[in-house]
Amino acid sequence: MSAALVAALAALGLAALALLVTIRRNRALRRRPGDVRASVRYPDRGRWLDGHGVWVDDVFAFRRSPAGWDETLLWVANASVRRPAGDELDSLRRVGPDPVVVTFALASGGSIAFAARAEDRDALLGPFA
Repeated sequence: MSAALVAALAALGLAALALLVTIRRNRALRRRPGDVRASVRYPDRGRWLDGHGVWVDDVFAFRRSPAGWDETLLWVANASVRRPAGDELDSLRRVGPDPVVVTFALASGGSIAFAARAEDRDALLGPFA
């Protein structure tokens, strides 16, 4: 066997290993107790990004899918719920039918919006339900 073939097979093996790790991390993410599937719209970005979150007291830990390499911890001071309308409703098609938007007022100032299915409303609101 040539050295080039061995190197190519090793690279292919590493890529397969990375893919398996990503899939396992995503499954573990969805199995956390209290997990809620949600989409987030950061203030500096215009589009909704999918992920999963879980409440720990008044801190919402959110991790984007699929790999979940980084987790955002948000200390939430207050939360409000509204129904999306117009273009926002169109951009939330992936969330499911009848989505709700929850805006978290952060203890550090500012706010951030999350969207989830209507039946996941209370799970997304957590201690503010």
